[in-house]
Amino acid sequence: MPRFVVDADARVWFHPGMATPERNEGHRPRRRPRYSGTHPKRLEERYKELRPEAYPQIIEHLRAKGKTPAGTHIPVLVPELLEHLRPAPGDAVADCTVGYGGHALEFMRRVGPTGRLIGFDIDGTALERARPRLAAAGVPFSLYRSNFAGIGNVLSAEGLGGYDIIFADLGVSSMQVDDAERGFSYKHDGPLDMRMDDRARRTAADLLAALSVDGLSAALRDLADEPDHERIARAVADRRRRGKITRTAELVRLVFEVKGLTRREWREQAAADPGALHPAARTFQALRMLVNDELARLKHLLRIAPVCLRPGGRLGIISFHSGEDRLVKRALREGLAGGLYAAASDDVIRPTPEELRANPRSASARFRWARKARG
Repeated sequence: MPRFVVDADARVWFHPGMATPERNEGHRPRRRPRYSGTHPKRLEERYKELRPEAYPQIIEHLRAKGKTPAGTHIPVLVPELLEHLRPAPGDAVADCTVGYGGHALEFMRRVGPTGRLIGFDIDGTALERARPRLAAAGVPFSLYRSNFAGIGNVLSAEGLGGYDIIFADLGVSSMQVDDAERGFSYKHDGPLDMRMDDRARRTAADLLAALSVDGLSAALRDLADEPDHERIARAVADRRRRGKITRTAELVRLVFEVKGLTRREWREQAAADPGALHPAARTFQALRMLVNDELARLKHLLRIAPVCLRPGGRLGIISFHSGEDRLVKRALREGLAGGLYAAASDDVIRPTPEELRANPRSASARFRWARKARG
């Protein structure tokens, strides 16, 4: 019998009774996370996906099935934004939602060592994850924990007269969704939080406790096109008489009850139509947008972007909601009519069928662009 076994994770497991330095010091070998069922569900249980360098085969397997590996994020519409924003050597790029750095890295590869990337994000965890990835690109960069409002404030500090490109991806990151503790996920139970910036004081649970029935109904209607907005708002009001809703699973259960669905019925629907929208998806989207004041920040970005762009500079925005897209469309059309922009996208640009197959989470992405006038 061999004295030890090397498992697939390159860990050494010694047989009982064998003297080892670890055993002499009273330590046990580290074991992989345990989980109920046949497959891991929570982010911390997906140890293979969280260590792609040790398990490259699982990443390839998931991507081939059109799934996003846990703890990662796949940037959307990359060929389209590169075609229309045209990053070139020496350009200064403002990535307003740097996230995991997927789009930022694509820009950096094209602006090269003579260019510069200025990244912004209100999620401090995302910035720290992105920092080593961006550092490996060999392109000068700076990161700021700030929302869209910060893109103008740092121009003088960076010694810039303007940006050649301003880009924003308004969607929530897969990494945020996959972490149940952040409260964005309607698939796994966690605290009803939804703050992208953990320095903010108000959580989604606080919001649900404070909103009036009419206010919540209007938010579900306007921010998420939820057809059952009135019934969900009334159900929330009835439920909170018994106490504050604090868990994502509680809110999901309430939405299911309003829609007259059981989890088994939903699973059958989803199996028949893999592209079907989860019954609670719109409710979670509206709450996330309210908690993070997303529409107000987008309006501010659209106002200051022309001022922060150099003549001939390009603006690109990827949105995931019809309300956001309407704001972008209107701002670009008004800027074009008023002479701020020399050109703008005629129609919204969506993912190709190939991208949808490879990354189903890109399905609702919408891309619009504009080029500032040189006058």
